[in-house]
Order: sequence, then structure tokens, then C-alpha cells
Amino acid sequence: MEKPTQPPTLNDLAPEGHDMAANPYPVYAALRDKGPVHRVLVPESGEAWLVVTRDAARAALTDPRLRNDIRHSSSWHDDGGHAIGRNMLQTDPPQHTRLRHLVAGHFTPGRITALRPRIEAIATDVLAELPHHGTVDLVSAYALPLPVTVICDLLGIPASDRAAFHAWSNALVMPENPEHATSAATELTAYLAELIEHKRRTPDSALLSILATVDTATGHAPPTREELLGMAFLLLVAGHETTVNLISGTLHALLTHPDQLDLLRAEPELTGAAIEESLRYNSPVHASAFRFAAEPLDIAGTHIPAGDAVLISLAAASRDPLHFPDPDRFDIRRAPNSHLGFGHGLHHCLGARLARAEATIALRQLLHDRPTLAFATDPATLTWRTSTLLRGLTELPLRVG
Repeated sequence: MEKPTQPPTLNDLAPEGHDMAANPYPVYAALRDKGPVHRVLVPESGEAWLVVTRDAARAALTDPRLRNDIRHSSSWHDDGGHAIGRNMLQTDPPQHTRLRHLVAGHFTPGRITALRPRIEAIATDVLAELPHHGTVDLVSAYALPLPVTVICDLLGIPASDRAAFHAWSNALVMPENPEHATSAATELTAYLAELIEHKRRTPDSALLSILATVDTATGHAPPTREELLGMAFLLLVAGHETTVNLISGTLHALLTHPDQLDLLRAEPELTGAAIEESLRYNSPVHASAFRFAAEPLDIAGTHIPAGDAVLISLAAASRDPLHFPDPDRFDIRRAPNSHLGFGHGLHHCLGARLARAEATIALRQLLHDRPTLAFATDPATLTWRTSTLLRGLTELPLRVG
């Protein structure tokens, strides 16, 4: 019997010499031209069906036959030693519903509005450390410390532990190799387990402490140890990695489109719109978490066998020309702008409001405080870090003053 042909990776589909990390969008466009769903090989993860059009993506993100729990995968044996607990991205209703309900009240519009003065104060403090002249890396000096401080404040992570936490987080979402990820997972798991136990013994007002002390009197089953670890991991990592990429990616887009930066300087009230266009144009969350077919189904006319993995490209869907005219143009006045930057459906990003608030405040205060920003190097030489789910700049050297 003839062995089935292995599908291509996205790099295989790129023209020779093309840097997929720097610009994956021409490859997505070529795939969209051929159809909404394609079989691809995802390095380190295996074969999957890649969804690249907005209509098919929205449908897939809300299809109850596609499950987030990896145990629906036909190739599942175990979690590979990298999973930290069991979090909301890895679960389906009713477990997902219960876990999300435990934290949803802390990310309401009212809660985020109440957080804004603290976010503004953090942005002011971080800006005070930036030079007024010379060159600075805006990723490490601004885009990173602001959301790390916010999410660690929210969860109750001691300031002395934040640098180590970020190193573990980065190793997990952008690993150098499997051993690097395994080591980070082991260290972060041990750290979180000890912190959760400390919060349980000496509770405070931070979110992690509240979660660690939930009891049945609330009307909800308290999270298990595994669920607490998963929740802490997800909130910590998702609570800052994507926002770092959003802040730096927005600034990169503005600097490479000086007409849009001039427009924003003239009309600062467009800052929120600039963030939305950045979410569409440079999607920091590049794809959904893997979904698995719990039963056979069709996506946009493509048959998906039970147990197969499905990867929904939020980045490709958000540049679909059927919904976004001239999709490769960065336009902060774009309206409507129904991008999928934060996903869609039950697993829509819980922290979307917080990320929007942080990025909007960060951008507004930066442009006001440092009005003369410019690339300190050729933007074509900048490098982008990528994983299956995330994409962002490794650094953004800028001249200030």
C-alpha cells in the first residue's frame, strides 16, 4: 500500500528565500485564493487542517463539534509533559464554562475601567525610565514591563519574581527546543504550586488568592489543584505575551506607515481605532489553539474526519479581502473592522478588554511623552518571533529625542 504523501508546511509553501516570520501574509493570500481550508504540517505538532478565510474561521470557532480538549485528537496519548494544569484553552463545556465563570467577573468593563488609573500610573513610571535622547529597544524597555507589571499586580505575583516568570513564559510560548520548554514548564509549575499554597495559607485581595480560596459556599465547585495551576499559567502568560506583541506591533505599523502616524498625532482620539487596526493587520495571536473534531464534519465544503486537528488562522482571516477591502493596507480609520484578533465564540479572549486598555494607554502616553520616535535600524532587518499561536517582534530599536 502506498504511503500517504505528507502535506507541506507553511514554509514549504513560501517562495524561495521568503521570510515567513517577517511576512506570512502573501502565503495566506495564496492559500485563500485556492480555498478556505488546507491540509498542512505544523512543525512539532503534526498534521492539521488550516482555516484561512473569515467566514470559515467564524464558523469553525463556534462549531460545537470542534473541541479544545486534546483528548479528542486521534493521535493523543498524553500531554507531552509540557502542559501546566488544565486551563480554559484546553477544556470544553461544562468544565470550560465553570472555569471561565470563576474569573470572568474580574475582567468586566467596570473592572477594567477601575484599573485604568493604575495602568496609566504604571505607563508613566515605565516611561520615566526611558531616555529622552539616543536609542532604546521599545520591546524590552516599554512594551514588556508595562503588561507584565499589570498582570502580576492583578494576580499577586511578587515584584521580585517577575523577571523569572517572564523568562519561563517566553520559553514556553517561543521555545528554543523541546528540552527548553520542558525545563521551563517544570520550574514554572513548581513556582506556581508554591505560590498558590502560600496564597491559600495567607490570603490577600489578589486574584490568585481569591481563586485559591474559593469554596462551595460560592455556589461553584472550587478549582482542583490542576485547574488552579492551569488558570494561573494561562492568565499569567496570555495576560502579557499578547499585549507585548500588540504594543510593539502597533508602533511598528505606525512607523512603517508615517501617514497614519501623522493622522494619529493630529487626532489622538483615534488611538483605540489604531489598536483595532493593529489587531487586524499584525495579529499578535496568530492562530487559535488547536481544535479537534469530536465527530466527522464539513468546514466550508472540506470533510474533516473525526479526531483530526484544526488550526484556525486568525491572522489570515483578518486579511480576507471579502471582508476587508485592500486588506494589506494599514488604515486606522478602517470601518467596519470586524477582525478576529481576539478570537470568536466561547473561547473569545477573556482578557480582550484589559489588553485593549493597556495598549491604548501605552500608545497614547508614549506618543505624547516621546513625540519624535524613529527607527534606529532598517525595519526590514527586524526579526519576528513566532510560534503556532503567537507572533511578535523580538526587539524594536528606536531613536528618541
